[in-house]
Amino acid sequence: MFTMVTLITLAAGVGANTAVFSVLEGVLLKPLPYPHSGELVGVWHVAQAFHNADLNMAPSNYFIYREQNRTFQDLGIYHSDSVSVTGAGEPEQVRALDVSDGVLPILGIPPMLGRGFDRADSTTGSPDVVILTYGYWRRKFAGDSSVIGHPITVNAKPRQIVGVMPESFHFLDYQDPGLILPLQFNRNKTTLGEFSFEGVARLKPGVTLAEANADVGRMVPIVWDAFPAPPGFSVELFKHAHVVANVRPLSQDVVGDVGKFLWVLMGSIGVVLLIACANVANLLLVRVEGRQQELAIRAALGAGRGRLAAELLLESVVIGLLGSIVGLGVAWAALRLLAAMNPAGLPRLHEIGIDSVVLVFNFVVSLIASLLFGSIPVLKYAGARMQTGLREGGRTLSQSRERHRARNTLVVVQVSLAVVLLICSGLMIRTFRALTHVNAGFSGAAEVQTFHVTIPEAEVADPEKTVHMQEAILHKLESIPGVSAAAFANSVPMDGNEWSDPVYAQDRNYTEGQLPIRRFNFASPGLFQTLRIPLLAGRDFTWNDVYNKVPVAIVSENFAREYWHDAAGALGKEIRVSSKDDWRQIIGVVGDVHENGTNQDAPEIAYWPTYMTHFESDAVNMRRTLVYAIRSPRAGAESLMNEVRQAVWSIDGNLPLADVRVLDYFYNKSMSRTSFTLIMLAIAGGMALLLGTIGLYGVIAYSVTQRTREIGIRIAVGAQQRELTGMFVRQGLLLAGAGVLCGIVVASAAMRLLRTLLFHVSTMDPLTYALVCVGLIATCALASYIPSRAASKVNPVEALRAE
Repeated sequence: MFTMVTLITLAAGVGANTAVFSVLEGVLLKPLPYPHSGELVGVWHVAQAFHNADLNMAPSNYFIYREQNRTFQDLGIYHSDSVSVTGAGEPEQVRALDVSDGVLPILGIPPMLGRGFDRADSTTGSPDVVILTYGYWRRKFAGDSSVIGHPITVNAKPRQIVGVMPESFHFLDYQDPGLILPLQFNRNKTTLGEFSFEGVARLKPGVTLAEANADVGRMVPIVWDAFPAPPGFSVELFKHAHVVANVRPLSQDVVGDVGKFLWVLMGSIGVVLLIACANVANLLLVRVEGRQQELAIRAALGAGRGRLAAELLLESVVIGLLGSIVGLGVAWAALRLLAAMNPAGLPRLHEIGIDSVVLVFNFVVSLIASLLFGSIPVLKYAGARMQTGLREGGRTLSQSRERHRARNTLVVVQVSLAVVLLICSGLMIRTFRALTHVNAGFSGAAEVQTFHVTIPEAEVADPEKTVHMQEAILHKLESIPGVSAAAFANSVPMDGNEWSDPVYAQDRNYTEGQLPIRRFNFASPGLFQTLRIPLLAGRDFTWNDVYNKVPVAIVSENFAREYWHDAAGALGKEIRVSSKDDWRQIIGVVGDVHENGTNQDAPEIAYWPTYMTHFESDAVNMRRTLVYAIRSPRAGAESLMNEVRQAVWSIDGNLPLADVRVLDYFYNKSMSRTSFTLIMLAIAGGMALLLGTIGLYGVIAYSVTQRTREIGIRIAVGAQQRELTGMFVRQGLLLAGAGVLCGIVVASAAMRLLRTLLFHVSTMDPLTYALVCVGLIATCALASYIPSRAASKVNPVEALRAE
């Protein structure tokens, strides 16, 4: 029983630490799966004038950096895409990746079949080509190696297949695309702006990040002088943005800000292991105390302190190694569960597993844990104390306070560490509750079905015909039974599709180079009703506005308040994007929407019609890729989507549906990091509470058994059951109180590491601390009461006779 309890305790602690370290190693510590990945960097900028620390690459920057840099072997740009594939069965929307010709060579992974892109493929007017990824090649073409040279219809245009990537290819942390397409630019028509591409480069040998940043910083002014500003904007606008370089390791682009969360989680699980070690140490103390006479006799016969210590440590190491083996099984099961959960926001999930590094970590942790819990009984009992073991081990002597001290100290440590983890869990619960109480700006997300539809220019060239087709699809969707409202836009709240540009108001003066950046959303009539975004003033768009191309706009409440102090004050005011655009009259003001998640402030949003003239200096501006939103209690049901597909295909059978989601998915995804952290810390806190409670229970239970003679005497002289029970409960509460006080001191310092994960909750939140302290003391009181009841059942005659 001793071995079983010890192994289970160690397996839980070591297994949890091994599982979390596997995640930490796979996400943060393991190099990216590319040759010489340490040379790979992401090329970004900081636009200091409008506090944008993650300004992407633009084609103008790409040309200058690639031609005039001194620190890169090569540089490329890319962005994600979604394309329709038709002509082979049902139309389907496929995730794609658009890359310049240098991107795949920079990563160092050549195609398995065929060739990669060359400079000619990236030139406007070149033949359209495509590379397939391994998974799409196997699924669509059954792994046919003769596919090279065959055509495939992408966005209603034929493309020639020129290559197939190997199975091992994964592009950073993007969801594996099916197709890779070449970006095509006409250098002679390139203007400044369009910062919508991500940059990747490979450093020359020996070049540091500081040197690369200095090199890019040198080239930024060259870009402003080498290309014209887009119509309606001035070069001074870009110069006054104060753009500086932000070249960083490519692994940082892949991992993002998940590092601090994982280190906090690793520390929390490490605390659980310490509590487990304290529990095992207490078990070993009890076991060694039962062997005092044996050890004393061996010491009297000549066994030295070193030999006794070595034997006790060897037993501990054997137990620890057995626990690590069982812990590996626990870790494997936990990682399988993690893969099944597929938590959003956790990068490099496919690279997480039990490899040689994890095995070494498991062995080292189990060895350290063995020495940690094994050294306590060694220090206490091996050596000179064994000489007195025969005298102390007499059955007529009651257990001394000094012999309880080590076990009591371990219990205090366990309780204090449990307090730290429970406070972490409590603060995350408060954070999650605060997030759920934020008004996201829309409601009824579980009843809104969303999906993307793209009408390629090659399918329908005329913009107005395209808009009529989009409206016809909308009316078909509205006729589906159970659908109460339908609309479309370029994005829905929290889906991650962000578009921001300057917006100027006619009645305000701007200094040269001032950039009033605002969020853009292109919406059809009825969008606000469908998403239940409140209309605070004015009216919605109408189809008359759309087809007559009336210059109108709608803004969010915070946009209106910033410019005109209240919602009603914005009505009738005019805004535009560039000096070449028409002024657009604000006809409505809607509620603020937390587009980036409830943990971030709602951005100021300008809503535009999906079909306009003279917008962003374009003669005609329209959206060909739209997300449709339909409100129905059947949202999420496959039967509804079957009717939706038939409705769309009744207008055009070549239009695939993509990214089919319920709006609630995006809402939940925006809180996935918080909910995942909450779950993991709650598990750690629960394990800590359980182990700490068991440790206290064991100490009180053992104390009762060792004080049987004393209890018998107390009963014989008239002690009542309540007095005996209270004596042991008080002992447990004293230990718990000492642990709680120590835990509060430690938590007040450690919670600073958790600050960035909290939302509208102080690291010293009094309610959390109070509930944790009261709950833990109540649990400890119960853990002390149960074994203390055994004291009242002692028969004094039998107890004294046995002694």
